[in-house]
Amino acid sequence: MSTRTSALDAVVFGVDVQSGDVRGDAPQYAVVAFDGEQLDRDVVSLRKLRRLVEREKPAMVATDNMYELAADKDALVHFLDSLPAETKLVQVTGANRPEPLSRVASRHGVPYGKKPMKEAEASARLAAANVGQEVRAFSDTTSVKVARGRSTGKGGWSEDRYTRRIHGNVQGKAREVERTLDEAGLDYEVERVEKYGGLSRAVFEVQARPQDIPVSRTRSGDVRVEIERERRDGIEFEPLAKRRDHVFVGIDPGTTTAVAIVGLGGEVLDVLSTRTADTAEVTEWIIERGRPLLVAADVTPMPETVEKFRRSFDAVGWEPDRDLPVDTKQHRTREEGYDDDHQRDAMAAALFAHDAHEDQLDRIARKTPAPLDLGEVTARVLGRDESVEAAIDALTEDEEHEEESHEHVERELTPEEKRIKRLEARANRLESQVEDLRGTIEQKDERIAEYEDELSEARREERREARERREVTRLERETERLERELDEQREATEDAERKLDRLKDLWKLDHSNFADVAEARQGLVPVKIVAQFTTGAIDAADEQFGLAAGDVVFLRDASGAGRSTAERLAETDPRVVLRQGGLSDAADEVLFDQEIPVAPAEMVDVQEIDELAVAEEAAVEAAIDDWEDRAAERRKAKQGEMVDRLISEHRAGESRSDS
Repeated sequence: MSTRTSALDAVVFGVDVQSGDVRGDAPQYAVVAFDGEQLDRDVVSLRKLRRLVEREKPAMVATDNMYELAADKDALVHFLDSLPAETKLVQVTGANRPEPLSRVASRHGVPYGKKPMKEAEASARLAAANVGQEVRAFSDTTSVKVARGRSTGKGGWSEDRYTRRIHGNVQGKAREVERTLDEAGLDYEVERVEKYGGLSRAVFEVQARPQDIPVSRTRSGDVRVEIERERRDGIEFEPLAKRRDHVFVGIDPGTTTAVAIVGLGGEVLDVLSTRTADTAEVTEWIIERGRPLLVAADVTPMPETVEKFRRSFDAVGWEPDRDLPVDTKQHRTREEGYDDDHQRDAMAAALFAHDAHEDQLDRIARKTPAPLDLGEVTARVLGRDESVEAAIDALTEDEEHEEESHEHVERELTPEEKRIKRLEARANRLESQVEDLRGTIEQKDERIAEYEDELSEARREERREARERREVTRLERETERLERELDEQREATEDAERKLDRLKDLWKLDHSNFADVAEARQGLVPVKIVAQFTTGAIDAADEQFGLAAGDVVFLRDASGAGRSTAERLAETDPRVVLRQGGLSDAADEVLFDQEIPVAPAEMVDVQEIDELAVAEEAAVEAAIDDWEDRAAERRKAKQGEMVDRLISEHRAGESRSDS
């Protein structure tokens, strides 16, 4: 049964170097476009070849050596990334150890010639027949990264608010991408990095190619969206025609038929259980997954249905000495997944069959040299009952015969060419190591970038906490200051209360001039003390306890005042002014003219308590009466003086008129 199908759903390009070298300047390529019937030929530069591939979007670009299109692995990865989504790069001569193109072409009956255009045609025809290995550097997983589009340093707002806005916009974009992926029905995993105010980034690992994802690369303001295909660890190869390896098959027949496929290494490759599929469908399912080398059952004797499968595959049969117990089957399949007991029984049959031949399989694997197909050797030993050595000799003779049959198209390499091949192989190994190291460096650079982001975030958090600590410290100092002021106010209040208490005590004293508090209130009058007869002292007294009309004012030092000072005191309209010391003539004249009584302080006994003072009402009245008497005499004297002056002035006038 052939596993090859037509590759010509679209045109296939065969490519070979016409002149020059990709490592040099301006290489030219022979290009053959093959659609299954027609051939178109051309010679183009590498740049034109890329434009041609981009425009035509061939199903495959086929070559006998992938490094004819790229100078090294980095350039090859870049070339693969630039190919259209529909286009594969195919190396028709094999994978890591390619065969000569002439040998591959001869084996598959494809015309071959040594000229570049003929080699390009052979590559195109081979790829069209599904011969060769697809060169792959990317998986079918795509990374969609939503991240900050700018640094979270200071912006137009405060730093915290600016950072919160950026992280909030990243979170909003991430939610939008998530909705788009859900609506498209794509499988994905997401990793979110939460930061202050939202997200600093969200990475979606989507199980799809970039062209199948309805999200585009963008960068605008606070947010950027990056789309990258997930790169494999190195360059990998996948055969165009899937290889069918030799396998062990376990079958559990019945109303529900179960089949298990186990590889020669003992690994479970696939399992099936069905109630509807007929024998032909089950057979086709098995063939798609390998070439049955052995068919096993979990009971003895082997059921007829299992025997029919064995005969149809011409495979070796295996059955246990006695029916396998359920607990034994459960224990043997405990590390494998299965949906029902039928799958478990089929799996147990294949695994126990592999266990029974494990020593033999190990011996075959040890003795089989690397170039030979281990499955073919195992098939000869188990199926044909040959010895390992005989099977190896037979297969080796077949390969030598095949090589001899094609010797006419090969030539012996010169020592220089052999040395060049060895050096190229060594260079390829070194390039592979360099590629691995570059990958490691990239991973470390990414980790460093992540750590730097985390460090920046930690520093911002530390600065924010420092600002909070400074604010707390400032508030604590302010609280302490207010508490000190409160304590001072409390002390002042306590002092005032103590003074009030002392004043009350004084009023209650048994004083010779006082009878009791009630009498004291009736016979005492408050006295307001002014330290000096100056405008400043009067203003200070007015500010301290207020000077109002009808007050008794006591001047401790009445000397030195002028007319303006006396006028300032007269404005308060005091009831009487008690003075210590003599008044100036100007001040005395002003107060007399304003009819403000002035009396010596000795006439009134003033009782002082701190800033307060009181005097007997009777003494004050007596002082006022005394001033009234003196004022009346003074007014009479002034009137007499005025009459005398008028008479003198009249006489003087008459004398001047007589003369």
